[in-house]
Amino acid sequence: MPYGMAYTHSTFLSNNLRFPLPSFPNPNLNLNLNHNHSLFFLRPLAFKPKPLSITVKPNSTLSCYHLKASMADPQNVAVEVFEKEDLAVSLAKYVADLSNQFTSQRGAFTVCLSGGSLINYLRKLLEPPYVDSLEWAKWHVFWVDERVVPKTHEDSNFKLALDGLLSKVPIPWRNIHAINDTLSAEGAAEDYETRLRQLVKSNVIASSANGFPKFDLMLLGMGPDGHVASLFPGHPLVEENNKWVAFIKDSPKPPPERITFTFPVINSSAYTAQVVTGSGKADAIHSVLGASQNPVKLPAALVKPEGEMKWFLDKGAASKL
Repeated sequence: MPYGMAYTHSTFLSNNLRFPLPSFPNPNLNLNLNHNHSLFFLRPLAFKPKPLSITVKPNSTLSCYHLKASMADPQNVAVEVFEKEDLAVSLAKYVADLSNQFTSQRGAFTVCLSGGSLINYLRKLLEPPYVDSLEWAKWHVFWVDERVVPKTHEDSNFKLALDGLLSKVPIPWRNIHAINDTLSAEGAAEDYETRLRQLVKSNVIASSANGFPKFDLMLLGMGPDGHVASLFPGHPLVEENNKWVAFIKDSPKPPPERITFTFPVINSSAYTAQVVTGSGKADAIHSVLGASQNPVKLPAALVKPEGEMKWFLDKGAASKL
């Protein structure tokens, strides 16, 4: 089947792909693109957090308890440590429960994806009971950040999500809100923010009291340097308070050109899940959640959502707590 069997509308400006078959995914389309867990909790966060004393008990029974944590407004924060497979199981249930809650309450579920290993940890959503029971048609999918590359490029977060999740579930294509990859970084950021504002106006996305979009679920990862989305340590975009979507042309991690949600948007979400795995991120996790003497405030420590927040860590990421 030639690639041309799927064609783009104009230059992706309408963000629609048209397929010759009546449903997505098109099985003939070939893009040729190459409960052992432990629970511990945050003490109240402050500008000078007190040291945490954390004990990880591999065979403990999962329970859930939220402590209030605050640097500005109160928020609920929970931290859980899992074996890798158990993390995927727990994350799927967490996402599915929120999907059921919001599709029932408001008829839509707005979820924001990140890149990296996050999509792999969502794989359990593709298995029973979730794959056949979730109201996928009511999902609206967005990206916390995106690389300004073609959608078929290996660096594209869209491609990562398409290959690993979106092509395997019946989310209407019109509900998958990718960036316009034919524009410059600045143009793509402006276009994405304009489209978000239209979706807030039409009540697809809720609005927070501070005027920023209030997504139902923000799914975040974190880099070894403590960056989230494409908000990197020491970069001026960390301080951006007005724009919903910003662009970056000098990302310290390639590719250099990206768009990203700003912290006011990230922190306006109803629920936030921060998924961090691997011992290579243990130092950053220690800086954000532990008794670090590092005076630098990492971007991951600035995630302070209005709603509830849960950290999903594996034992490697939590090894220095």
